[in-house]
Amino acid sequence: AALEAPRALNLNSNEYFSGPYGEDVVFIANDWHTALLPCYLKSLYKSKGIYETAKVAFCIHNIAYQGRFAFADFSLLNLPEEFKSSFDFIDGYDKPVKGRKINWMKAGILESDKLLTVSPYYAQELVSGEDKGVE
Repeated sequence: AALEAPRALNLNSNEYFSGPYGEDVVFIANDWHTALLPCYLKSLYKSKGIYETAKVAFCIHNIAYQGRFAFADFSLLNLPEEFKSSFDFIDGYDKPVKGRKINWMKAGILESDKLLTVSPYYAQELVSGEDKGVE
């Protein structure tokens, strides 16, 4: 729905402009829940010449929740195999299953055009060591 809204909804109605935004947009994805957005943008839209200039900024609010799932679940996402490496993740922690998984947040980070955090301090904290959440 987020990828269709700028093309279909009259989101910017004023005296100078009325109608859909069109395709020159920046999508803001927030945390793991929306991390698939850049993948679907590339595979379903850009590959067909739609949203060719659109960008995605991915914002991390809480790195503790990354959207880690069984590796076999990748097939449920209906994404091309070329995206598999962006999701591939070896989890060393028992949460709840240790081993190879897919990681939605990892894919969101790798496939987005820009990475944001809630503050400069949080950005520094995230890259200060593996124990801070970015393995």
